[in-house]
Amino acid sequence: MKSFRNHLSLVVALLSILFSLQTFIIVDRSINAYKENLAKNYSLIVVSQKNLKEKTILEKNQLLVSLNQLSPDSVIKRLNSGIDKNSIAILKLSLPKFYKLKLKRYPSPSEIETITHSLLKNRTILKVESFSKTHDTTYKLLVLFKTVIAVLAFSVGIVTILLVSKEMKIWQLKHNERMSIMGLFGAPTWLSSAVLFRLAIVDALIATFLAFLIFVYISSTKWISEQLDSIGIDVEVFKFLQDTSVMFALAMVLSILLATFIVLSHKEEV
Repeated sequence: MKSFRNHLSLVVALLSILFSLQTFIIVDRSINAYKENLAKNYSLIVVSQKNLKEKTILEKNQLLVSLNQLSPDSVIKRLNSGIDKNSIAILKLSLPKFYKLKLKRYPSPSEIETITHSLLKNRTILKVESFSKTHDTTYKLLVLFKTVIAVLAFSVGIVTILLVSKEMKIWQLKHNERMSIMGLFGAPTWLSSAVLFRLAIVDALIATFLAFLIFVYISSTKWISEQLDSIGIDVEVFKFLQDTSVMFALAMVLSILLATFIVLSHKEEV
């Protein structure tokens, strides 16, 4: 029963770390997907006196991907109140040129400012509308949300590491006696510590398997898909091979470090 409790405490500690790590990965993945979605719907409006060449404008910054001229017809329709065709033709010629400038990804406020300054160096460009207030608010909210999740995950990680440290002391007291007895009978260090490493590896496998089951269940729930659909993103919440490999590697490293710490401590005492 004691052995079961000792294993359970280590498995729970490892599971907490894996859960925190995977939660942060999912949030980061969702935020990146949301940024991609925002980038598709976000664009700069460029007002120019003359026609602009797409190649010349796209050379201004690597984030710029396409330049499309907007038709002035919608603006003229709003102003049209019995204006004859000749006047409409003259009005079209007198109006400035409007362009929609698409970007590769959702930019930061500093990147928007850099792009705006570089575009305004062109003397024919009268104005660049970046919708900075709305953009900056959205971007800061995304960064804030990601930071909060990172801080929470880090806090849980620190607390869990403290629990693992406590578990190290328990394992050290328990297994030092066993290793000392085996040493008195002439058993080499690798043999006396083999059981310890085997138990550590088993605990890592159990923690990874439990984390795998939890996130497979979470990713398959209807509630998660509804939440993602509500904000208009399509993201793979849990990538079986990639995420499981990361969790297994982390759990294994922590468990092996635990076992190594106990073996080294035992050598120092001897």
